Amino acid sequence: QVQLVESGGGLVQAGGSLRLSCVASGRIFSTNVMGWYRQAPGKQRELVAEISSSGRTNYAESVKDRFTISRDSAKNTVYLQMNSLKPEDTAVYYCNVYFYWGTPAASWGQGTQVTVSS
Repeated sequence: QVQLVESGGGLVQAGGSLRLSCVASGRIFSTNVMGWYRQAPGKQRELVAEISSSGRTNYAESVKDRFTISRDSAKNTVYLQMNSLKPEDTAVYYCNVYFYWGTPAASWGQGTQVTVSS
């Protein structure tokens, strides 16, 4: 079982920045992929960015060149630096830890709300 605690969300104006953090605990492996997902009202949860243990990254097209994912494996922590935020980035952001690209585990944290005003 893995426990996930996200933080760092908030209300920001368009063009602003936020940095999200997620601490994972429990059954974690150094080879795990760590990822950020988001869910906007009335929409399905979608991948935002993910990072492997070697530092390889994968981003959704909509956030490329604006968001940066990073991780501190020693602390089982993953970060998401979000710059040039847009109103369409408004969503609840969740992290996840899993084995294969784009295949999040069934267990999710409580998420952190990001609201971008125009």
